Amino acid sequence: MSKIIIHGGFFSESSTNNETKLAKQQALLRIVKDSYDYLKTHTALETVVYAVSLLEDDELFNAGIGSQIQADGKIRMSASLMDGSTMKMSGVINIEEVKNPVQVAQILLNYDDKVLGGSGATNFARANGFKQFSTEIPQRRSEYEAKLAATRIGTVGCVALDENGKIAVATSTGGKGFEIPGRISDSATVAGNYANEFCGVSLTGVGEDIVSGAVAAKIVTRVTDGFTLEKAFEKTFNELKPFDGFAGAIAIDNKGNVYHQDSHPSMVFASFDGEKEEVFN
Repeated sequence: MSKIIIHGGFFSESSTNNETKLAKQQALLRIVKDSYDYLKTHTALETVVYAVSLLEDDELFNAGIGSQIQADGKIRMSASLMDGSTMKMSGVINIEEVKNPVQVAQILLNYDDKVLGGSGATNFARANGFKQFSTEIPQRRSEYEAKLAATRIGTVGCVALDENGKIAVATSTGGKGFEIPGRISDSATVAGNYANEFCGVSLTGVGEDIVSGAVAAKIVTRVTDGFTLEKAFEKTFNELKPFDGFAGAIAIDNKGNVYHQDSHPSMVFASFDGEKEEVFN
């Protein structure tokens, strides 16, 4: 019954040519199938970290390598994960010069203080063997220096259901670009990344809108209270409409249902269950 779905932000975050679209489709399918194979012999929790690490390592996506540059010229990233069976969540906010923020979040699951920010997060990473690593790529620097006006909406995430029926979720972001240093994204909050024994949800989009809508926590709560995944998405996304909330979400419930929705075109995603694959078009 293993299922997995991943997302890589919105297609509108970068050039919308067919070459870029094809590259993202191929990358997402490769990563989701690789991660499904990993899921066969690992837990959902281990798998979401594995999948998000692969997404962080691909400069096509705005997380890890390829993260956006903030207003002061620095890159600060955020990531979190949540174990649906234990209801434990951990995360890092505005961490600097770490290749895989989601792996730092994974270590924090074993600590009492599970969410760290800023220099505290970075220092914790160093103390736990994460070497200094610049995630800046030339494209992001040229975009920063040119002060592009294009919308940058990018996050990566994964939801997995393992053979034991356990659900986990992980989300990582490189920010929106040009934000005020210290800005908090949704990715390391329960609005952007949430799971319990019934459902797991990962978000991408405008962090402020996702937090205002408490999107991930609402969807999971509604599924827990008896809503179908589709109805939980429908009601929650309708609540974004009054303020034109910009969000995309992926989810899996404990029955093996996989679902995704976005409020604006087009979230890039891929899912795989060992037989059937789906990728954004």
